[in-house]
Amino acid sequence: MERQRYLIALGSNVRHARHGAPRAVLRAALGALGEAGIAVVAASPVLASAPLGPSRRQYANGAAVVEATLGPRALLALLQRIERDFGRIRRGQRWSARTLDLDIVLWSGGAWADKALTIPHPAFRERDFVVRPAARIARDWRDPATGLALKHLSARLTRKSRAPSAARRRAP
Repeated sequence: MERQRYLIALGSNVRHARHGAPRAVLRAALGALGEAGIAVVAASPVLASAPLGPSRRQYANGAAVVEATLGPRALLALLQRIERDFGRIRRGQRWSARTLDLDIVLWSGGAWADKALTIPHPAFRERDFVVRPAARIARDWRDPATGLALKHLSARLTRKSRAPSAARRRAP
């Protein structure tokens, strides 16, 4: 198979015994990708974000553009193996605290859907903690579902509502 490009979202909100704090976990995960033969083309700065769901711990989030000769399902299996190697257990409550979370967000092949995997990631457009770091490293990559570039998706998430103008505030 020819080289494929993927956008991967990384997250952590649990300290790892060997790698340390969540930010360090993300750096170590990038290293693990490289050791597994995945070329890390670009990695975003790590940002802190509030958790979704029941977890109370703040997350460290980032994004990476990677290249691999693996298809989407094979890459998903590799990412899940790396998560397990970092202590991730996939059972129990959704959105609970986790040492490492690796998600395929976008793929150079466009869209993919089967029982185990959907690309583009179904919820990424609404998640600033995914879109913002992704836009830092792949700002012109377009979402195949909307046609919008990551820089535009990021602007939509961070844009503040306009205050009403004086003319619109006046009563008729």
